[in-house]
Amino acid sequence: MAKDVFELLNHIDWTSERQLHIIGISMGGMIAQEMAYQEPNRIASLSLVSTAPRLINTVGFVENLRQRINLFIPKDTDVQLVEIKARLFSDQWLAAPDAEGNFPTNGDRFAAQEVKKRRNTEAFTRKGFTLQAIAAGWHHKSFEQLQEIGDKVGRERIQVMHGTIDKMITSYHGEMLVKELGGEESGVTRLFFKDRGHVLPVEERKEFARLIERMVDKTGGK
Repeated sequence: MAKDVFELLNHIDWTSERQLHIIGISMGGMIAQEMAYQEPNRIASLSLVSTAPRLINTVGFVENLRQRINLFIPKDTDVQLVEIKARLFSDQWLAAPDAEGNFPTNGDRFAAQEVKKRRNTEAFTRKGFTLQAIAAGWHHKSFEQLQEIGDKVGRERIQVMHGTIDKMITSYHGEMLVKELGGEESGVTRLFFKDRGHVLPVEERKEFARLIERMVDKTGGK
């Protein structure tokens, strides 16, 4: 998938050194790591959000097995919505009044958006979901590879962002990224959001945008 992104960027002639500000969220963060590993000199800044260098079992064998099985058990839509909301967002954010003002709570708005998405059966398929899960499971960046990314991209150009109660990809994985990229002491920016879940651009919209803008301004594409 990283090669697909580079093919598109090459097609539109975005090929200069230090031209790309890459923001990768969840599996997108895994793709962003691969991009930084393949073409480090093209990266102006690298923001790795709610993602992992490789997936580690942090909940124990039985719970990990239960979660994996549950992904593929057919369920009513209402049950699926309750489970996906709990995995993606903090309870605090879900219960808060809808930020857009059209629904009673943020959780209600997300549920409505999710139902609308799933009605598009050509775009949202079981096959696509399964392949995404497999791709995320196969992603693996070693300590040595992350050190190389830090060396060649430049640690001052890298920030790792994670919610402390992320149930999709636990914050342990974010800490792994910070440490194995070289650590804060070497210039990597660590931004962890207390009591926030997996989708930081939604739960912390204004602050997330501010921090991304700060990194872009700091690196300046040079």
